[in-house]
Amino acid sequence: MSNTTTAQPRKYVRDLRLDHQEWLNTLRFRKEDVSILERRLEAIVQRNSKQEVMAELEHFQNRFIREKEVIDELRHDIKQHENQLEKQGGEDALVMEHGYITEHTMLHDRILTFEKLYRELKAEFRQWLSMRP
Repeated sequence: MSNTTTAQPRKYVRDLRLDHQEWLNTLRFRKEDVSILERRLEAIVQRNSKQEVMAELEHFQNRFIREKEVIDELRHDIKQHENQLEKQGGEDALVMEHGYITEHTMLHDRILTFEKLYRELKAEFRQWLSMRP
């Protein structure tokens, strides 16, 4: 019989902060990208006022608005997690409370999900654009 226990991965505050910086940079880039896509929508509105096209434009406009809201929510949650980490000590401190690791993992999963959904939205928009004059 083996008495093997699974050790929790050791995480340092600096590692979690580096993840935060990477995620914040990604979100900043995505927000700028959404703004570019919105400008493309505006250009189509100026060229085309057909009711069918306007409904499709509104669909994408609403999705872009929601994407920016999700970005803001994620940024807020990352910054909240960062504030909680400050209580753990310096950059070389080990994150001792498992709750911080769990929350970090959940944030990571949310970022991955956001990225996947954003890529799908952008591909859908590009496909729609390719069918427009």
